[in-house]
Amino acid sequence: MTYDVGALRAEIPALLSGVAHFDGPGGTQTPAPVARAIAGALTGPLSIRGHLTPGEENAEGLVQGFRQAVADLVGGHPSGVVFGRSATQLTYDFSRALAKDWASGDEVVVSRLDHDANIRPWLQAAERAGARVRWADFDPVTGELPPAAVGDLLTERTRLVAVTGASNLIGTVPDIAEISRLVHGRTRALLYVDGVHYAAHAFVDMARLGADFFVCSPYKFLGPHHGVLAASPGLLETLRPDKLLPSTDAVPERFELGTLPYELLAGTTAAIDLLAGLATDTTGGRRDRLRSAFAAIERHEGALRERLEAGLAALPGVTVRSRAAERTPTLLLTFDGRDAADAYPFLAGRGVHAPAGSFYAVEASRHLGLGDTGGLRVGLSPYNDKDDVERLLDGLAAFLRS
Repeated sequence: MTYDVGALRAEIPALLSGVAHFDGPGGTQTPAPVARAIAGALTGPLSIRGHLTPGEENAEGLVQGFRQAVADLVGGHPSGVVFGRSATQLTYDFSRALAKDWASGDEVVVSRLDHDANIRPWLQAAERAGARVRWADFDPVTGELPPAAVGDLLTERTRLVAVTGASNLIGTVPDIAEISRLVHGRTRALLYVDGVHYAAHAFVDMARLGADFFVCSPYKFLGPHHGVLAASPGLLETLRPDKLLPSTDAVPERFELGTLPYELLAGTTAAIDLLAGLATDTTGGRRDRLRSAFAAIERHEGALRERLEAGLAALPGVTVRSRAAERTPTLLLTFDGRDAADAYPFLAGRGVHAPAGSFYAVEASRHLGLGDTGGLRVGLSPYNDKDDVERLLDGLAAFLRS
């Protein structure tokens, strides 16, 4: 069985508009089965979770189905899956919970490669606790974040290391497993991995990565808009977030404030099932099929990236800032004597969506010498095809001639 991009595209109504979407790093287009699952949850009997009425049973089933689906996606335990409004909200919540145990003189390590959602919450929590912040720098020429850049900052006072699984700006995929080995081998610190961009392009294995916390966003991989955090249930048991008195103290519910949006949980389960359905090897359970599916997605996106990079190399005055040896199919482009912000509307006028900016990775953009402006970001998704890539290259060639 081979990867069938045409079959996937047929499931995504937004693609009928004819637009070639390269905006996946900001959010993918939604497949019809995901929309149907959301609608089905909303229109069926639904109530507060319980085991008495059909509405209660439906709500409970949607929650448990969601937790198991996410656990299958990341290689975690369903009781360690926490729903959040966004990855940003979850990181703020957990930064406050973790910082309750920090003291003056403790240290936190953050990376300039990261989205600000995995930087600012830790900086602000450290400031309140009187902890010191130490910065891991990536190489602006190669885009690489070597593990030693983190390891050299570790001390006996390090309490937390926050690092991205993949840069949403230039696609760099750091060696998280080696970073984890250094962190856990030298300190008692916890490793918080922002996997929002990573989980859209790679098979996630929390045990292999060595992440204590892994956060991602289903709307980056064909699902609805919200965030998810995964950790071991035992680790979550040690944290005491602020919560209402009558709300449950059970894990993971103690971190989920208020009634959950069951329809979003249903949509996320459907998105993960759809991804599993892309497997070229359909034997085994859902996690096995997800492993096969992401291998196929990586091959498909990798081939498109190679064609795109070859085409970009033939265009005069284009600089590709995405150069790391291991990277997602996400390219940041700048143009000699031309503003990337002008390329964005030019391409949009030709039915090609590739936005410009720094995309909240402001520290990375500044470290690249691009200030807060960034560049034109071209992000491939599982539903992009060869025609999309050729349209983009034709559009960029026309922009450079204009």
